[in-house]
Amino acid sequence: MPPIDVPALAERLPDRPLTRFAPSPTGHLHLGHVVNAVYVWGLARALGGRVLLRLEDHDRTRCRPEYERALLDDLDWLGFEPDLGPAEELRRGRSPYRQSDCGAIYQEQLDRLAAAGLVFGCDCSRREVDAEAGGAANRETRYPGRCRDRGLPVGAGGGVRLRMDAGEECFIDALLGERRQDPSAQCGDLLLRDRLGNWTYQFAVVVDDLRHGVDLVIRGEDLLPSTGRQLLLARLLGRDRGPVSLHHPLVRKPDGAKLSKAAGDAGVRELRGAGVTAAEVLGRAACMGGLLDHPRPLAVTDLTGLFLRP
Repeated sequence: MPPIDVPALAERLPDRPLTRFAPSPTGHLHLGHVVNAVYVWGLARALGGRVLLRLEDHDRTRCRPEYERALLDDLDWLGFEPDLGPAEELRRGRSPYRQSDCGAIYQEQLDRLAAAGLVFGCDCSRREVDAEAGGAANRETRYPGRCRDRGLPVGAGGGVRLRMDAGEECFIDALLGERRQDPSAQCGDLLLRDRLGNWTYQFAVVVDDLRHGVDLVIRGEDLLPSTGRQLLLARLLGRDRGPVSLHHPLVRKPDGAKLSKAAGDAGVRELRGAGVTAAEVLGRAACMGGLLDHPRPLAVTDLTGLFLRP
């Protein structure tokens, strides 16, 4: 993995930003999540900004309360303290920083798009979309537009999609430079709510970043293809300027696959149980993320220095 050009980042990032750490409680935290947290807290503090903790539990079929509790415990153990969405608030009950508590907000934004004629009802299953589009394994399937002009209602019992016409979205990634994407060519009409009534990641994250005022999005490079469509959706929801994005390297296994919660890869809980200290975990993550040549123990307060090197 090539070294990160840390000093060059400051010129591309907002001053005193609000950024977010936004895990999904579908499993236990692993080193890939810690790499992201190192970037989020390190850059936020180096820029005089703030960190928001948001629980992205829109996937109600996979999220579990026990995973949420474990996630909050692991963050406490590592020393990551957010400025907004503190763990104790989330433990107490309902919160504006937990997606499953904010369905009315997502519905309000969907209603706005519907009133403007920008969405349509869709009864396609994922299997039908894959079959019609000829989707390949490990590649995003483009929605072929089957329901676009069928006039299905936008209501309960069916999916809802955003009309995505052809057009290029241009943006500067703080780490990767200029990027151009055509969301329509990538994914077709964007699914906002599925047939079971679940809000999708693509929709919920854009609404959340808008309502929370997030102006710096720091995430793994596997999510880079989502950026153009999210910028377009944010604009349709009334956002004049989308957040600056930074997509950092992923931590991968020897076979090239990214770490997975489902596979239990390098889990923080397992490392804790094996006697590894929080400082050692942070140092290991910083090295795996390209911020250290060799792992060494780090406290959360040391992370700022990784992004202030001359």
